[in-house]
Amino acid sequence: MNQLTNEATDKLSPFKDLTSEQEHLVNSIIEFTAKHIKADFPAIYTIYGDAGTGKSVVLSNLFERIQKAARKDSHSPFFKTKNYFLVNHPEILKVYREIAGPIKELYKKDFTRPTSLINQLDKHHETIDIAVIDEAHLLLSKADHYNNFYHDNQLVEIIKRSKVVILVFDQHQVLRMKSLWTPERLAKITHQYPHQDYYLHHQFRMAASDRLIDWFNHFTDQFELIPFPTDSRQNYDFRVYDDAEAMRQAIVTRNNEVGLSRILSTSGYPSTLDGGKHYIKEGRFSLPWDQYNYTVTPWAELPQTINEVGSIYTCQGFDLNYTGIIIGPPISQTPGTQKLQINLDKYTDSEAFKKRDDLTDPKEIKALEEQMIMNSLNVLFKRGVYGTYIYAHDPLLRSSLIQLFKKAGLNY
Repeated sequence: MNQLTNEATDKLSPFKDLTSEQEHLVNSIIEFTAKHIKADFPAIYTIYGDAGTGKSVVLSNLFERIQKAARKDSHSPFFKTKNYFLVNHPEILKVYREIAGPIKELYKKDFTRPTSLINQLDKHHETIDIAVIDEAHLLLSKADHYNNFYHDNQLVEIIKRSKVVILVFDQHQVLRMKSLWTPERLAKITHQYPHQDYYLHHQFRMAASDRLIDWFNHFTDQFELIPFPTDSRQNYDFRVYDDAEAMRQAIVTRNNEVGLSRILSTSGYPSTLDGGKHYIKEGRFSLPWDQYNYTVTPWAELPQTINEVGSIYTCQGFDLNYTGIIIGPPISQTPGTQKLQINLDKYTDSEAFKKRDDLTDPKEIKALEEQMIMNSLNVLFKRGVYGTYIYAHDPLLRSSLIQLFKKAGLNY
């Protein structure tokens, strides 16, 4: 495997070949945008899709075409339009800015975080023409004064300041209460305006069988263990471990062979934003959580991070070749059943469950918090392009996973 395929800039390049469906989608969005760019009210195009369905590749290609027309094509309806690409994820933002560097029609300043743009536009009393939003499920849906966002909803504020908004959304990647979204909550906003929705279904990232991907989704959506599909290892290196250190050693081997292989974990282990190292310990296994990355290089591309454990906040949105996933203490198996239980008291991501004034029903809050924990695991499950290895902290769940692995006739 050559190094180029290991770079996030290659995976999100606007010059990456599109499938016929993706090409059709980009053309559809351009036609929609051209139709509404001169209107006196906003219009919104929403792309729905699970992790790995090519949403970001579509946006990258689309934005390069729009900016090329804006800066070069005097006959285009986009000529001299003012457009921005927004993403509320610092690691992914680094990648887009790196991509923009050598491309004449793209400027690094075209790529920014939503709060930065909203505050900048307000300061200068300006609006924009087109806002392209990647990872819209990360938009704030409540005020966050710590991050200088003083309104109630980032999407609402972006729509107010734009003529056309194009966004991608994955309900399985909603991870924090301050970014609480459901398809219904999203549509309640977007369907107030001229709008178009599109659904991407084909999985591009993972070489895994559709049945194995369905198993991952059933685990996190239905909170239930079911038998592994017998084709789980067909063209894909899927493994279950009863020893986290053995899994780490296998990932190190993969990393030495092809690169971009990392250990990842759900929350449930000591973690405090105090600048110090906090360790995940499982038997012989002991590694620190990912450290804050001050460089312009994404966390997974830093060689030293083979000696750290990645969280959803560093790996979300990225492709890895092989992943070793630790299912932490918040997720366990209910004895005597195949059901999974969520132990909210063991979740150590203190930022995830901040209170919201618009949520008062304890049952609804509990259900949302439980699903967010499973969403974080679903994000981890969808990172490994060529292989996924899993280990569970809960002894019963770990034992059951090993048994299911053997019953399916799987071995490595």
